[in-house]
Amino acid sequence: MAVTIDNRPTVFGDRMIITGSTDGAETIDLASFLSEIDGAMVNAITNAATVTHAIDGTDLKVGGACTFVAMGRRS
Repeated sequence: MAVTIDNRPTVFGDRMIITGSTDGAETIDLASFLSEIDGAMVNAITNAATVTHAIDGTDLKVGGACTFVAMGRRS
């Protein structure tokens, strides 16, 4: 499975927004960008897909092909 993280994150103050996509169920390690994740959103890539997500420290765990947005404190 492949994870693509957009190369231009948005930064404001001590917060950062990371966007990207994955083609399947993944644990996305964001520790190189964020010291903690405050929140995340995922959107299924296909209409028929159901995508779940969970936050564990600096890991975003997604359950299917999706685009994602994560916001948190910069590392």
